[in-house]
Amino acid sequence: MPVLARLRFMLLGWGAVGVAYTTGRVLSGTPTLLPETALDRLIPFNPAGVWLYLSFFLLVPLAFLTTDAARVPRLARAMQLCAVVSAVIFVLWPTTLHYPPIPSGAAGASLLDGLIASDSAQNCFPSLHGALTLLCVAALCSRRRPVASVLAVLWGFGIGWSVIQTRRHLAIDLGAGMLLGCASGWLVAHLSRLRDRRATSPAASSNAKAAFETELESES
Repeated sequence: MPVLARLRFMLLGWGAVGVAYTTGRVLSGTPTLLPETALDRLIPFNPAGVWLYLSFFLLVPLAFLTTDAARVPRLARAMQLCAVVSAVIFVLWPTTLHYPPIPSGAAGASLLDGLIASDSAQNCFPSLHGALTLLCVAALCSRRRPVASVLAVLWGFGIGWSVIQTRRHLAIDLGAGMLLGCASGWLVAHLSRLRDRRATSPAASSNAKAAFETELESES
């Protein structure tokens, strides 16, 4: 698949997520405060995790540009589905969390400050960071590239860890986002397989019929 075609699919998929995020930011009302859980407290807040958090913005283009061509359209459609579901939740049930103060002089503090200034304090549940990370890691995994697949999984795990470490999301947000990504990816793949079967069934029937008629003609 040409690079421009891959970039177009990335724009359609990732762009839809941007629209969903903006919709939730503009149209949502008073948010519900999500409580921290014991799992969140196991991962202490650390601004230094922002570097790993931002590596997400490298993971997405890498997935679109290097995954198998057949997976590219499905990846874009799965992202679009995540965007639609998330936008509805962001508008109907806006959520936020307690953002801890950033210690001055800490590693990554200024970068995290800049991220917070440009980000929304809402749109927490589900975590689109988690949903898209799962989809991109799945797209990068292949039996033909076991080492690259393991590295992709470790990278995705690191991003998920940093999402909580920087307190951009809580564990419940991340879990919901990953569940959304998994469900969207499965549904898109399932519908794609059904469409392929329907497309090949008439052709297979026609070929079988033609072969049968040819055999009858040869016998006669």
